[in-house]
Amino acid sequence: MATLVLLHGNALADDQLIRSFRQGGDVASVGVVEAGADTEIEGPQAIYSGAEGEIYLLDQVNGRVLRFDPRKPAEATRSLELPNDLRPTDIVVARDTIYVWDEGPRALQATGPADAQTRSLAVTRSVAAPDDATLSAFAQTGSQAISDEADATRGLTDGKPARSRQTIASHGRGQVVADVSPLDKKAVSISLQIKDGAALAKLKMQVRSRIGSVELLDVDQRGRIFVLGENVPTDATDEPSTFVARYAANGALEGVYELPFDKQVALSRRFVTVSAEGDVYFLRTRKGAVDLLGVGFRPMKNGQVIDLAPPAAAIPSYALTDFGKRKGATAAMRPLDRTQVIQTALQFANVRWRVNAGAYGADPDRGCSGFARIRRPGYLHGKMGQEVVGIPYCWGCHGALPRIAAEIGAGRLAGNVCTRNDPRPDVAGVDCSAFVSACWGLSTHFTTMAIPAISRELSNPWDLLPGDALNKPGSHVMLFVRFTPDRRAEVIESSTGGCNGKVCRNIYPLGSLLARGYRPVRFRGLANDMSAPTPIAAVATATPMGKTKPEALDRNGAEKPAHAKPKGAARTQGR
Repeated sequence: MATLVLLHGNALADDQLIRSFRQGGDVASVGVVEAGADTEIEGPQAIYSGAEGEIYLLDQVNGRVLRFDPRKPAEATRSLELPNDLRPTDIVVARDTIYVWDEGPRALQATGPADAQTRSLAVTRSVAAPDDATLSAFAQTGSQAISDEADATRGLTDGKPARSRQTIASHGRGQVVADVSPLDKKAVSISLQIKDGAALAKLKMQVRSRIGSVELLDVDQRGRIFVLGENVPTDATDEPSTFVARYAANGALEGVYELPFDKQVALSRRFVTVSAEGDVYFLRTRKGAVDLLGVGFRPMKNGQVIDLAPPAAAIPSYALTDFGKRKGATAAMRPLDRTQVIQTALQFANVRWRVNAGAYGADPDRGCSGFARIRRPGYLHGKMGQEVVGIPYCWGCHGALPRIAAEIGAGRLAGNVCTRNDPRPDVAGVDCSAFVSACWGLSTHFTTMAIPAISRELSNPWDLLPGDALNKPGSHVMLFVRFTPDRRAEVIESSTGGCNGKVCRNIYPLGSLLARGYRPVRFRGLANDMSAPTPIAAVATATPMGKTKPEALDRNGAEKPAHAKPKGAARTQGR
């Protein structure tokens, strides 16, 4: 049991361990790929609370959804097996239908005896297309179609927080609509006008530093309103926090549930859900186990500023270190500006190619120990002979896009998600830090541990600009694209979990990234960089993969310059 100590007052709010799953493949376990050198843990991506209080857990690695009642710990878990061609990253349950996100919403219904411990999920067209409430629920955590419109690429760089509308199928009031409006230019406070046909409540949320993501999660059976919020610091002396604020039916603030993030909590998509009874649950993936926690409640006075900072100033997980004072490592590079960096990243994410036999590989592939099916990136499963989008994730691989495209086109094995310290030489693709290195025009693969030597850490995460990065040394790195109008971070990353084994675009709540240990960094080598906002040239359509012969290119693609081998940069295993 984890305990949250209240910082104001003498009471304690306990985070209760509801159920813990070990690593494995039976119904009492979940699939977890342990972290290795420069790799994050990969495990369950989402939880969702159903109408009867049951919890649905998306066991991505094992290709299934687990269903259990958190109020009955002795009751057996039930397994709902996903179709073989689906590798979803998010889940929403509505009207007896399970919707999963696999580059878009897919409706699934269970087949087989209702009392069976294991059933199958099948894609169904017998239900209506996802409504606004289902799509809005997916968008809460970034599962959404990402716009390529040029006027949306600036996000918050113009300093003007935007209004947003959210539609939620609540447990207690049916479909409700929330209009979220900033009350000040610095986004310290936000108002939410909630309606269920008529006006239901008007809420106000105020934090100490700056509000990040604000999402209406649910209205429970007692009419209480639950809103996900973030306090995202504007300087290095403040701690980020992610919380669920609970309001009475009349809109008065009752208190908060502080979500227990730390550096050991692995990245997941839907990490919090609220039951019909008003219980708040948190998904915690850590080394060797996955836990469902019931989050403790902290009472607060109506109108109080939500301030979850420690009583004494502390250096936060992303705060400035002495990396900025070190002598930077050197490597030959092509000078790029921010627009070119984002264009290169979008090419990695948008490239189209047809999966040939060599790229797909043989079954079974025994190149990885443990789970046999995690060698091939998930987005390639069942896609032999079909067209797919995105360069595959390959642990330990690196290089420029023309080289990778040529190797895959020539029949080299595409992607490898093994997390071990010996990269395979027969695979093509790119891992997270190699992807960022290529976007920054570097001829050398800088790992997540080496990136601080060629970048400077930002004291204010809101200063992030297109082409900067969010780096977690020893774990993962994402290329920053923009702040969305509703204050979340849009990134492009090469990831086994969030991208299902390829390079893709994602949206994350900024505060949850910072709390997990990600640091905002700026590459020192951008050409003519004055740290000014730069409109991004959008790439609205996917780019077909070229047919360049691999022998016509050098190791890292065309026009590779000579390069030095800085300490920490030449190591290619890991991300």
